[in-house]
Order: sequence, then structure tokens, then C-alpha cells
Amino acid sequence: MEEVLYNIEISKESGRFLGKMYSDVDGVKEFKNERIDQLLRDIIFDMELALDEFSNRFDDFSENREEMK
Repeated sequence: MEEVLYNIEISKESGRFLGKMYSDVDGVKEFKNERIDQLLRDIIFDMELALDEFSNRFDDFSENREEMK
């Protein structure tokens, strides 16, 4: 099963890169940086944090289900 987690748009305006990240969970987030590599680093870091948080919630849910059995 395939599911889109994020849609990312990157543009350049006035010498700065603008990244917009869309997700069903977090809505729209914007990132700005003068360097593309740092912009991508910020976007990836934010995705990692969100996915770690989701993973932790899933683990808590799984533990609670095991305790209910």
C-alpha cells in the first residue's frame, strides 16, 4: 500500500530558497535559507522529528493494546 506522507515544493525568490512542505498531519510548513543544502537539511530534520514522534506514539499504542489482552 502506497501513501504520500509529504509533498515538498522548493523555489527561489530574491536570492533565497523557499521550501514548502505539505502533509495531512502537520499542514503546511515553510523553510527559508540562502543555501539549498541547508534548506534541505532543515526539511529532512523536521521530517525525521515528525516521523520519530509518530513512531513513538505507535509504540505506546501497541504497548497499551498488549496490556489490554
